[in-house]
Amino acid sequence: MAEPLLEKGGKQEVASSSLESTFCQELKRISSMAAPMVAVTVSQYLLQVVSLMMVGHLGVLVSFSGVAIATSFAEVTGFIWLITLLLRLDLCKGLKVESLQIPLIQLGMSGALETLCGQMYGAEEYRKFGNYTWCATVTLMLVCVPISLVWIFTDKILMLFGQDPEISRAACEYCIYLIPALFGYAILQALTRYFQTQRHVGAALAIGVSYWLNVVWLAIYILYSPACQNTKIVFSSSALLCIPDFLKLAIPSGLMLCFEWWSFEMLTLLAGLLPNPQLETAVLSICLNATTLHYFIPYAVGASASTRVSNELGAGNPKVAKGAVRVVVILAVAEAVVVSTVFFSCRHILGYAYSNDMEVVDYVASIAPLLCVSVSVDSLIGALSGIARGGGFQQIGAYVNLGAYYLVGIPIGLFLGFHLQLNAKGLWMGTLSGSVLQAIILAIVTALTDWQKEATKARERVVENSSKTHTPFV
Repeated sequence: MAEPLLEKGGKQEVASSSLESTFCQELKRISSMAAPMVAVTVSQYLLQVVSLMMVGHLGVLVSFSGVAIATSFAEVTGFIWLITLLLRLDLCKGLKVESLQIPLIQLGMSGALETLCGQMYGAEEYRKFGNYTWCATVTLMLVCVPISLVWIFTDKILMLFGQDPEISRAACEYCIYLIPALFGYAILQALTRYFQTQRHVGAALAIGVSYWLNVVWLAIYILYSPACQNTKIVFSSSALLCIPDFLKLAIPSGLMLCFEWWSFEMLTLLAGLLPNPQLETAVLSICLNATTLHYFIPYAVGASASTRVSNELGAGNPKVAKGAVRVVVILAVAEAVVVSTVFFSCRHILGYAYSNDMEVVDYVASIAPLLCVSVSVDSLIGALSGIARGGGFQQIGAYVNLGAYYLVGIPIGLFLGFHLQLNAKGLWMGTLSGSVLQAIILAIVTALTDWQKEATKARERVVENSSKTHTPFV
């Protein structure tokens, strides 16, 4: 009787060792993809962070508030949409046919590229991969035109909604000078997702320089890098035929992110209606700036999850995709603990990074505990949203975000901020309640997902796209 028990124990030890090895391998894969994305996205967003810090240390609270309002207005009306359309490129690496993938400015319309390109790349449908990238670039550039017109009238729009005239004029001036960056950013996001879905880090070549210089570097990399020979972005008539497929996934992906991001940007805009709007706007802007900078870490983890999940679903490996989901969630929880601890420890000095005004510094310190909860929830949301994009169920995510923030979060924030006169703290608590609800629902959806069914859907999508007539490159 002893031998079977020993044999059984030995098998259990081998199984445990194998499981641990698989976990470590998956953790290594996800980390290797997430690390360069964190470096790239954080470096790009630091352009805005440093700009806001410099304005804050000028000592003119009106200018600081104006830039804060302008940044929120630009995010809501412009940059976030570019990000959303592009997220679909990230998913395109999902399908590997051996057995049968935005600041937040980096996330909006780019969501469409995460699904389409991830799966096409994995399926070795390189021509479709290039077509989707090209059509995304054209679409985003066209979207920039009406956005630019809106930015020109920023002051009139803000005053129409009751914002302080002096702050509105400062915001308008900032938005007008930001218009050239909008077009450069559009191309940059498409090219960034182009590399991301192939697991390349060519985007890191241009870290720390302007958006347009990023575009130039990435274009050169595409032309001369052997790694991009199979997926070169060359215009063809079939690229235009991909636009309906792109928009079909881009719109819900964009709404999924925009519903969430708009709710936070609305905090800054609503702060302009509170008593002492300059102080309230400045403090909320600092909080939003800090949490946004952090969000790029869980976003990168989520983007890596999107890549891994879409790849494995396309390859017909639902068990591996499910294993990647576990690793990503564990990584998100660990990151949340570390970052929230750092935030709380630095609560009394965080405000000094943006302003020397003691009233601002003390206010930021008092709201810091809420920030710690926010970054923890953001870590989970970033990972779970990436899983949703990788699985291709963005429509569910869009509905979840709409309900969590606009039916729950914002009404609670308005009640706490204005009726109970908790001001900035009340507004932030309301939106935070929406974030918590979003995280809970996304966690439930992820836990109940039938990964075998999602793998079948991914395969059907590849077969459908492959069956379409391909127009030769011209």
